[in-house]
Amino acid sequence: MKTTAPAPIETSAISTSLNTSMMRRILASSFFGSMIEFYDFILFATASSIVFSQVFFVDLDPGLGLFLSFTILAVGYVARPLGGVVFGHFGDRLGRKGVLVLSMMLMGGTTVAIGLFPPTAVIGVAAPILLTLFRVVQGLAVGGEWGGAMLIALEHAPKERRGFAASFANMGGPAGAVMATIVMSVFTMLPDEQFIAWGWRVPFLLSAVLVLIGLVVRLKVQESPLFAKLEEKAEERKTPIVEVITKYPKNLILGIIAGMSSYTVQGLMTVWAIAYVINNGLDATHVLWVKALGAASTVVVVWFASRLSDRYGRRPIMMLGMALGAVAAFPIMFMLDLGSLWAFALALIITQGFVQGTIFGPFGAFCAELFPTRIRYTGSSLVYQASSTLGAGFTPMIVSGLVALVGGSLWLVAVVWIAVFLIAILATRFVKEGRDADLESEMR
Repeated sequence: MKTTAPAPIETSAISTSLNTSMMRRILASSFFGSMIEFYDFILFATASSIVFSQVFFVDLDPGLGLFLSFTILAVGYVARPLGGVVFGHFGDRLGRKGVLVLSMMLMGGTTVAIGLFPPTAVIGVAAPILLTLFRVVQGLAVGGEWGGAMLIALEHAPKERRGFAASFANMGGPAGAVMATIVMSVFTMLPDEQFIAWGWRVPFLLSAVLVLIGLVVRLKVQESPLFAKLEEKAEERKTPIVEVITKYPKNLILGIIAGMSSYTVQGLMTVWAIAYVINNGLDATHVLWVKALGAASTVVVVWFASRLSDRYGRRPIMMLGMALGAVAAFPIMFMLDLGSLWAFALALIITQGFVQGTIFGPFGAFCAELFPTRIRYTGSSLVYQASSTLGAGFTPMIVSGLVALVGGSLWLVAVVWIAVFLIAILATRFVKEGRDADLESEMR
């Protein structure tokens, strides 16, 4: 019996420049796809800080309601590594492009569903249960998005520009946060009753428009040339996760610890701190505008940090950001306690912009260069998503507990934060520099 050979994957060669029509399309796809996914994901985080406790936990103490909102938020982060493994498996076996299209559709559909389903007052306990399930799906989708968006750019790019190309997925994340924060802040200007009743839902429903635009861009992108070279060897990589864990455990563990530093900043400053300063008297709309400014500063710093990593290496730039974070810990806690919008704005620019942006800029290439092509989607996704879960997913709950433990003081938060950065510096120090690595060869 004759068998029909599978259709060849549409692909192109590794580019010699980022300034070609093909590379511009690829970089745009990486940026906009990541931006849309993280618009949805961060929108949920923002709503967790300011509205979900009033919609889905209405009969509980406000503090307990906020804690439960943060718990559901954390569930999405827990699902992210699983999404990285599942989508990474198929991305390593079947290709990057198709997986990226699926992850975007899954995320958009779930976000729209969140904007449509009734509150607890209408359907009872089913509301928070459904909210939790939707957050799990969001976590799975974003877990599969970043690795593919980053790799589709990095694996097309010339060697000397890999760090900058990979950073477009990282710039898309805070850009999505800017968009989510601005859109939500506009609706917080409504009277409180209208915002709680329906205003918060509109930003979620707008995701449908963004996903349609993103799909138009993404469907025009060709498959990664490095992956295409391995297409005929798919049977040799049946379970990429097993090879990641058994052959590259050191790279996996050290990469996760390094990435946790950036995500600890995110969880602390863009989720917990938002609720903290609002509960201490700052206007919610003003705080969200400041949050958008902080996210915008991240995009700018990621741009420069990624370019510097192509020149000086991934590790030195990331370690610089970690050292800055450790030094800034106590001053940042002092700024949060001042109760001033301007002090909060400065704290966010320092942390989101300079600290997180400096670490985050090289982080895409840093993750990718830890693993060979045949398991790179799975490996890099698992590093990125596990670090986000451990660094950002649980931070709001942990910090809330630490503050309660010491009677409202923030000094213990600063101590723990410093410890996280120092451990991350040590982990990064033991990772081999990957700037000059040959991604087509067998790796250490």
